[in-house]
Amino acid sequence: MTPIWKRTTDPVTGTPFQPGRRRDVLVVGAGLTGLATALMLLREGKDVAVIEAGEVGELASGANTGKLTVLQGSVLSALRRHHPARLVRAYVEANLDGARWVTEIADELTVPYSRRTAYSYAQTPEGAECVEAELRAAAEAGLAVRRASADELTQVPFPVVDAVALDDQVAIDPQRLLVALAREFVRAGGVLHTGVRVTRVHAVPRAGVETTAGYAAAGQVVLATATPIVDRGLYFAKVRGLRSSCVAFATSAPVPSGLFISVDGRTKSVRSVTEADGPAGIAQLIVGGDGFAVGRTSSVRAEIDGLISWAEEHFPDATPVASWSAQDYQSHDLVPFVGAMPRGLGRIRFATGYAKWGLSNAPAAAQRITAEIGKVPHKERPDWMNIIATRFTVPADLARGGVENLRVGWEAAYGWIGAQTMPTPIRRPADGEGVVASRGGHPVGISTVDGRTRAVSAICPHLGGVLRWNDADLSWDCPLHASRFTAEGCRIEGPALCDLTRLPRVPGEEIDEPAVDA
Repeated sequence: MTPIWKRTTDPVTGTPFQPGRRRDVLVVGAGLTGLATALMLLREGKDVAVIEAGEVGELASGANTGKLTVLQGSVLSALRRHHPARLVRAYVEANLDGARWVTEIADELTVPYSRRTAYSYAQTPEGAECVEAELRAAAEAGLAVRRASADELTQVPFPVVDAVALDDQVAIDPQRLLVALAREFVRAGGVLHTGVRVTRVHAVPRAGVETTAGYAAAGQVVLATATPIVDRGLYFAKVRGLRSSCVAFATSAPVPSGLFISVDGRTKSVRSVTEADGPAGIAQLIVGGDGFAVGRTSSVRAEIDGLISWAEEHFPDATPVASWSAQDYQSHDLVPFVGAMPRGLGRIRFATGYAKWGLSNAPAAAQRITAEIGKVPHKERPDWMNIIATRFTVPADLARGGVENLRVGWEAAYGWIGAQTMPTPIRRPADGEGVVASRGGHPVGISTVDGRTRAVSAICPHLGGVLRWNDADLSWDCPLHASRFTAEGCRIEGPALCDLTRLPRVPGEEIDEPAVDA
């Protein structure tokens, strides 16, 4: 489950963590939001350190499709249905500024990319109405969109009934970009700590973070962690975690040069890979889509198999060479949350809710956070920053939030009830499989990975949801607010801050190792 981008880039070496050291700004997370924010602040003269639990680009930023475009499926028409035109225009301008920053920094750091035409397309005649709505919304927001010509449509080997097109968009290797940003940040005097997990964030008596390597203080803390790892503001309930899969294929047949994403039915995202924008020696085609809410699909492996079947039907010469999944969050009002954390005394900032369009939204968020920390007067900021800073809550947003939170309640109850139907001991799961069972009324996750069977608490330490097994990523996923954990119980991502409890072997259970609390 390793993205092709990570097969051709070397990890960036961080520096040892120094407990007690105070910085102007501590950035938590070395994805695109974190690295862009850190580099911008460093160039403004701030003393900045980045703290990352894994490696650079560990999660979504290093596992997306590398499509940098302001034409984002049906995002603009969805926004326009529920919000005023000036908000849609502000969203577009934010993404244009974010995309511009990426290409400018890529040019500066010699990260290659290619210019492509992006297409939001309909797979069925019924979807043509969605294309028309996206065309209108994008044009109203100032984008130079056009309806794709019949010639363009007939050159595509998969079903395309209609499409809106936007020229001069970008395909890029996202991990190569992140590595270049991290190296430039370190070269310019920034400090990067990898393999250090933040376990608590403080606003009083001064800003700072507790980590697995000690405490660090700062004037400001920026949470660039996909979703906030603190519960101030209850943002875990204002966004929903979404996961999508990608499959890379090797093929000798011609592949369309555009950046495609469907607006109807189950989403299909398609792009080619060339020497100018990725590891073309490994794969020449990427197909993604078929997204789902984290922890709420019966089989992630089946989702990936569905993408493979679709690609093999339309690209008969294609051979899958890699597959992976990535996770992002969507706000209920469809606009990213960026800025100061409530009850953080202006000392904690965050960004979340990119809805899988982080390549342009992340640097836009970084620009806004940098302006706020630098105390740039509102009148000197781009108009989009001031417009988006005002939340536009409409009845449809409240309805989406209400439905999602009702679903969370259902998932919580269903998980606890379901766990009680399978008491332990149980037969050892086959390799790659995991089962939630009940041990004395307590949900237990039992899984077998690489021949070793382990038992962990199946209760999410965030808010007590019962976890579900992810048969592709071999992880325990929470259907409530999208926290994820390895088979051994180590936290991967999400609002949960601690690991799962590892459980000891009990008589009659086929578990290979007694647990040692992490």
